[in-house]
Amino acid sequence: MNNDRNEPYDVGFGKPPKHSQFKKGESGNRRGRPRGTLNLAKVLERTLREKVVVKEHGRRKVITKLEAAISQLVNKATSGDRHAVRYLCQLVISGEERSVAAEPTTQSTDTDQKVMNNILKRFEESFKESNDEADHK
Repeated sequence: MNNDRNEPYDVGFGKPPKHSQFKKGESGNRRGRPRGTLNLAKVLERTLREKVVVKEHGRRKVITKLEAAISQLVNKATSGDRHAVRYLCQLVISGEERSVAAEPTTQSTDTDQKVMNNILKRFEESFKESNDEADHK
């Protein structure tokens, strides 16, 4: 790099004129990103942590929106919604994978995966049978 202003300097692609180059210690984005700007993950996290009042067993209870959503998913799965069962199993598996990644253990995750797959297969078979019986009636 030429420090002397008298030496010739080739101007071209990737080589702007010296007078228009950034000065040392000076950013090209002077104002920068505004403080407090949120990305999608932050907005989602904040929204899921908001509290809501629900009635459970005739009593009012304050829980987070995430807890309410999970509760509804579990209720749908137990009532026989096979899509909810599948999604719930996927959530359980991904949650277990994250917890295993967070703290290393000596347990076999392959065995856990096989067990979950068998449970999911049994649910699907029982739903198919119940749907077939309902169709024949």
